[in-house]
Amino acid sequence: MIYTPRSARPPDWTIAMVVPLQGPAGLFGPSCEAMSELIVHDLNESGGILGREVRVELVDGGGDPSQVAAEVGRLLDQGRIDAVTGWHISSVRHALAPVVAGRVPYVYPALYEGGEKRPGIYCSGETPRLQIAPALRWMREHMGLRRWFVVGDDYVWPRRSSEAVHTYARDLGLDVVGQAFVGLGDRAISRVVKRVAEADCDGVFMLLVGQDAVAFNRSFAKAGLHDRLIRFTPFMEENMMIASGAAATTGLYASASYFRTLVDANSMDLTSRYVSLHGPGAPPISAVSESCYEGGRTLASLIERAGSPEVAAIDATIDGAAYDGPRGTVEFKGRRAHQPVHLAVANGLDFDIVTTLSPAN
Repeated sequence: MIYTPRSARPPDWTIAMVVPLQGPAGLFGPSCEAMSELIVHDLNESGGILGREVRVELVDGGGDPSQVAAEVGRLLDQGRIDAVTGWHISSVRHALAPVVAGRVPYVYPALYEGGEKRPGIYCSGETPRLQIAPALRWMREHMGLRRWFVVGDDYVWPRRSSEAVHTYARDLGLDVVGQAFVGLGDRAISRVVKRVAEADCDGVFMLLVGQDAVAFNRSFAKAGLHDRLIRFTPFMEENMMIASGAAATTGLYASASYFRTLVDANSMDLTSRYVSLHGPGAPPISAVSESCYEGGRTLASLIERAGSPEVAAIDATIDGAAYDGPRGTVEFKGRRAHQPVHLAVANGLDFDIVTTLSPAN
C-alpha cells in the first residue's frame, strides 16, 4: 500500500450535523448521533463527496435558535465546515438561513411547513401538500372523520401547518372546531387535553414535538380519550412512541415518508447496515434519525450532480435531481422535493403501514 502524505491528500469534507441534544426534542439526540455515523460510513465507503473523505461536526440544535446560528456561524468563519444539514425545528432553520446565506450548501431534510425558496437551502422533507391534505382526505373517506381539533407547539411549523389544515379542511368539507397552542416544553398540557375533551370533535390533529407530544399522549390516554377519539399527526416517530408507552398510542395515526416498519429493499437495507455498524442495542432508528441520513445523502447527490460544492452550481442543476434512499425515490422538481408519503397506525410501540397516500393537486 502506497502512503499518501496528508498534505498531498484532498482535505476532509466536513458536514455540520445540527441535531437537538437538549430541550423537548432532545430525546432524538442519541438516534441522530448514531445515524450520523452511519451516513459518514456509507458515503466514505462509496468514495466520499467529489473524492473527499466525509466527516461530521455535531452541533447541538436544541438550544435557542440564535445561539445555534451563532455556533454554526463560528464554524463557518473558522473554515471548519463545508455544508450544513441535520434534523432541527423550523425556528432553527430560519435562524441559520441568513448565517449560512449561500456560503455553503444547506440541506434541510426534516418535515416542514413548505414555502422555503432562499438560495442555497435545499429542503428534502415532507410538506403539508404531500403529508396533510391526502391524509385528511383518506381519513374522511375511509373513517368518516370530519371534525378536528388542532393542538400544536407555538412556533413556525405548527402555526403554518395549522393554516394549511384550515385551508384543506375547507376544500374537503371538514370542520376545525377548535385549536390550542402551547410553548415548547410547556408542562401544562393537561389544560389542552381538557379543552379537547369538551370539544365536539371526531379527532385531534397533533402538531407537537418530542416530549410535548409524549406528555400529550400520556395525558390523553389517562383521560380515556383514546377510547373515543382518533389522533392524527404528521410527526410521530419511534422515540416518541417508546416514551409515550404502548397504552397511550391506541388510535394514533401518522403520515411520513419513512417508518422503520417499511418493508422494501431500501428501508430494510438501512436497518441492516445500521445494526451491522452499531449492534442490536443501538438507539432506535426513527423518522427523525433517518432524516439525518437523508440530509447527507441529499448533499452528496446534489453536489455530485453539480460537479461542485458551490451553491450557484447546485442551484443551476437541482431541477430534476433524484436519488433512491430509505424513503424511496426523492426527486426535485424545481426546488421542491417529491417523495412517497405513507399513512400508518400505531401498533403498540411501532407503526403498521395502512396505505401510500396520493398527493394533493
